[in-house]
Amino acid sequence: MLTAFFIILLISVCFKLVGLALKLAWGMTRIVFTIVLFPIILIGLALAGLIYLSILILLIVGAAMLIRRLVLL
Repeated sequence: MLTAFFIILLISVCFKLVGLALKLAWGMTRIVFTIVLFPIILIGLALAGLIYLSILILLIVGAAMLIRRLVLL
């Protein structure tokens, strides 16, 4: 009986660790996209002559972040 209880708890802990690993991976992916990839895309658009599109994307993302920050406060 004690072995079955141990196995059930072990499986539960393993699933919680998998969930935690997925949350961590998603958070790291968001950080990489925000800090590294987004500025590179904007610089690439500006260098390719699409400065108007680059500014439009920057304004939309900036407004979305401002609204999100105001809602969270």
